[in-house]
Amino acid sequence: MPEERLDFFSKYLSIWVAISMILGAVIGNFWPKLADDLGSWEIANVSIPVAIVLLFMMYPIMLKIEFKEVVNVKKNSKPLFLTLIVNWAIKPFTMAILSWLFMRFIFASFIPDVLANEYIAGMILLGLAPCTAMVLVWTYLAKGNINYALVQVAINDLVILFVFAPLGKLLIGVSTGFPVPFSTIFWSVIFYVAIPLLLAIITRHLVVRNKSKEYLEEKVIPRFDPFTKIGLLLTLVFVFMFQGKTIFENPFHILLIAIPLIFQTYLIFFIGYMGAKALKIEYFEAAPSAFIGASNFFELSIAVALILFGMDSGAALATVVGVLVEVPVMLSLVAIMKRNREKFSFAN
Repeated sequence: MPEERLDFFSKYLSIWVAISMILGAVIGNFWPKLADDLGSWEIANVSIPVAIVLLFMMYPIMLKIEFKEVVNVKKNSKPLFLTLIVNWAIKPFTMAILSWLFMRFIFASFIPDVLANEYIAGMILLGLAPCTAMVLVWTYLAKGNINYALVQVAINDLVILFVFAPLGKLLIGVSTGFPVPFSTIFWSVIFYVAIPLLLAIITRHLVVRNKSKEYLEEKVIPRFDPFTKIGLLLTLVFVFMFQGKTIFENPFHILLIAIPLIFQTYLIFFIGYMGAKALKIEYFEAAPSAFIGASNFFELSIAVALILFGMDSGAALATVVGVLVEVPVMLSLVAIMKRNREKFSFAN
């Protein structure tokens, strides 16, 4: 069997992200009026240009989710149990603790207090958003069970609808002292998760009924997939247009943000890895179980950071750095998982 490979965009995602960051920072620094004009186009503190590209980014992700597979989870529930525990009982809290420790103590002499709090908030938003679309890529590369990964993603997105807002308000409030309005974060989840999810469910139903599931997967989804990639890069350009001055004055901050994010990614992966071994989960389901918490639903994190704190905030910058480190770190975890495949064979 030939070795699976990332598509060209995903393989070099960190490079495209870096180019978008640089382009946006240059535009924001040298053509500030353009950034100001785009920033002024908003409704109820929501940037219209960013809202449009974020919706384009979310819809294709949701289109890949097959909720009918959820009913089969009873046949093998241990991986799902592990996923829910890691994603919602462990990951948000370890991210809050690590971000607070690094920003408020280890790096305290390098970062002003106000900016440190914003970075903490952005990292917490990343910790509150376990992966959706990209976990399918990591599972595919590790030769894991794609169908079970889809089940985990589907249930994870349903949990996000109910848990993201209250947990986000709690952790950001406790860690930073920011008074996060529950209604703002709630409607962000509705707008960027629930609405595209509903549209995707309707689309899947209509296409499968009138055409076929094969037509959906082979024709429809590939047509929409580029919108996610284009939307992500445009969002990063917009964000860094408003971050231009901050980046040119504090490029070292990107490295400081990346360090706790990388530490958190490896920590959550190994918690999932060891949990799968302890529960004797076979490799095919252990792989997505270890990846889904380690990777992030950074599209949602970016969206909520923009709504809560604005495009020129440290919170928005922190979520974007999460995208920057995602691919190289996760590829290393795929390699670790594949090297240890024989350790997840528990057949009698």
